[in-house]
Amino acid sequence: MRDSFNEINITPLTDIFLVLLIIMMVIAPMLDQQGLNLAVPEVVDKQQVQQDPKIMNMTVTSDNRYFYGEEEIPVTELESLITAHIKEYPDGLLIQVDDNSDHGTVVKLMDVARNSGMTSISLAR
Repeated sequence: MRDSFNEINITPLTDIFLVLLIIMMVIAPMLDQQGLNLAVPEVVDKQQVQQDPKIMNMTVTSDNRYFYGEEEIPVTELESLITAHIKEYPDGLLIQVDDNSDHGTVVKLMDVARNSGMTSISLAR
């Protein structure tokens, strides 16, 4: 009659775990933690804006309306306005934001400007 098998040989299991551990230790430093590439807008003072006429100024009001100078711009015309004036303002766009405006309204203007070819976008309060 056969003897019953009472013990498990864990040596092969240990070998496998050690090999996996060594592989992970070798590969881990090679993994580059890639995050979201986010360009944070630059914050500038109002005095600096008034001295530089090469920056396109737009305003987002507390009731989430867009203004270019004194003229209100509908959302549907934002892209055409920025595209038409992009050559006149080589230094980019300055968005003057009211403290009570919605974040989504400002982001919408930034997205439209970026899609229109504006490379530099700044925010002012």
